[in-house]
Amino acid sequence: MDLTLTPELAAFRDEVRAFLEAHKDHHKDGAPNDPKAWQRTLIEAGYAARTIPKAYGGYGAEPDILKGRIIAEEFIAAGAPRGMAGQGISMLVPTLLEVGSEEQKRQWIGPTLRGEVIWCQGYSEPGAGSDLANLQTKAVEDGEDFLISGQKIWTSTAAQADMIFCLVRTEPDAPKHEGISYILFPMTTPGIDVRPLKTMTGHAEFNEVFFTDVRVPQKNVVGGRGRGWFVANTTLKHERGMLGDPNATEARLKALIELMKSETVDGHRIIDNPIFRDRLMQLQARVLSMKFNGLRTLTDDTAGLARLVVKLQGCELNHQVAALAIDALGELGILYHDGPHLRAKGGWQRNYMFDLGLIIGGGTAQIQKNIISERGLGMPREPKTVGA
Repeated sequence: MDLTLTPELAAFRDEVRAFLEAHKDHHKDGAPNDPKAWQRTLIEAGYAARTIPKAYGGYGAEPDILKGRIIAEEFIAAGAPRGMAGQGISMLVPTLLEVGSEEQKRQWIGPTLRGEVIWCQGYSEPGAGSDLANLQTKAVEDGEDFLISGQKIWTSTAAQADMIFCLVRTEPDAPKHEGISYILFPMTTPGIDVRPLKTMTGHAEFNEVFFTDVRVPQKNVVGGRGRGWFVANTTLKHERGMLGDPNATEARLKALIELMKSETVDGHRIIDNPIFRDRLMQLQARVLSMKFNGLRTLTDDTAGLARLVVKLQGCELNHQVAALAIDALGELGILYHDGPHLRAKGGWQRNYMFDLGLIIGGGTAQIQKNIISERGLGMPREPKTVGA
């Protein structure tokens, strides 16, 4: 494709820069003062939900790869937040756009985009982690409803969520990949018990969720009954893109560079230390490589292997960027929780611990490598243990 910056694109870049300059007081340290208000402002300006139809609460612009890149680059350069993300906006919304009914699109996409409805994802179970199709949470017909019973685990934001998109087994006699349905329902429905799981970050990012005869209308199924495995993989495609977003990693690298410019030891900037600078340059090269791989996937419909590496590389890189920040902070890097000497409100320490979990969550690094080797490189499938 032609990558020339035409007068139209140059004018668009100026427009984005003018917007960011006019709104620079609306956010500080990369975080908006009022996230929901900032999200509404971004949607109205066309810098969030840009290509989602207006009928569903988006801006309604035609897809334009170069304008999308300009927006990403200018927001990164300005240190401005791109708006809300997460399981609802980044995962469910594109899933509904692909396979949801017209009623589901109109009911849920707009409120989700505006941050008015928070979602959680009911996938993993104690006996169905890497082998997700082995899930046992069941949905039994009762008139026009299902009665759902079972357990989910590692459910992010379940304690805060208004809604859940959940995988349940509706056809118990069908092969395990064919008996699953993908269904939406409120977390306030009677019969749901949420139990927080505190992680090594010191916070309860994950939860156990128990369902006991939870009554849900059958019309809440997305994509058709028994087609949940197909719908679930549609969502996973967007989840892996979210977790390995090269724009987010590039923004984090920019913050690391600024940190290393401002922190000093014996009056010398950390970035001028040859050992730390060498580590930074290695990470910068990998982040740029990831960025250009992402650009490739924007324009190459055959770049299957390139897309498969995004989640694996993104999560590992984010963790390594946070690790260098902690090392650069020296004795301040071991601080946690709260205190007058914390940098970035302790964000580097939280990221370091949480990002280690993301190397596991959303598909472990080992599973991602299997997917890359088998689907991307055409290597033989991993042999199964006898009797498994």
